[in-house]
Amino acid sequence: MSTPVSRQGVAGEAADRIRDAILSGELAAGTALKEVELAAQLGVSRGSVREGLVLLEREGLVVSELHRGTWVRALAPEDIDELYTLRAALDVLAMRTAAAKGTSFDSLDAIVEEMRHARTDAERVALDMKFHDAVYAATGHLRLMEAWQAIRSQIHLFLLARVVGDATYRDLVVPDHANLAAVLRSGDAEQAGKAAEEHLRGSYAKLVGQR
Repeated sequence: MSTPVSRQGVAGEAADRIRDAILSGELAAGTALKEVELAAQLGVSRGSVREGLVLLEREGLVVSELHRGTWVRALAPEDIDELYTLRAALDVLAMRTAAAKGTSFDSLDAIVEEMRHARTDAERVALDMKFHDAVYAATGHLRLMEAWQAIRSQIHLFLLARVVGDATYRDLVVPDHANLAAVLRSGDAEQAGKAAEEHLRGSYAKLVGQR
């Protein structure tokens, strides 16, 4: 994160760089985010960093409190429960809608192939999110995509915190997502919704059980 950002859209780029550091695991949950240090690393003003952190707070990636500072969010059990139930509802609708659209899902196959060759768990999680981004994009449902984007970063943060070093996730991420792609390609909307439920029920039961 030490490479300076460009001068265009400085606050947004600062937010992008800090987000990348959080979602790669470079900045772990609970890490204090100090404006002076971040400004020096990114080669921008403290004001730009402050604005960038405000953007990340809106995404739910960081927490800021007066007189206490800002730090990377650590998701509490109630946060995880809310994210799971909301994501379950959104994913079922997304899978059903995408399947009914009957568009090409070649991009999903390409992402699954990338998963096969991923070198780290952080890369696998990033590809997991990329896969579901593609599913939502395939729906053509603008408000559904906006709802997904509202929780996406927190879902990514949760997965990253839970699966790094988890051999089970490593073993299942490819076949699980290959199955989702196959179900979507079948065009069976009802089966696609069921596949989404099963995918989340299995993965979240295990992940939530670790807390």
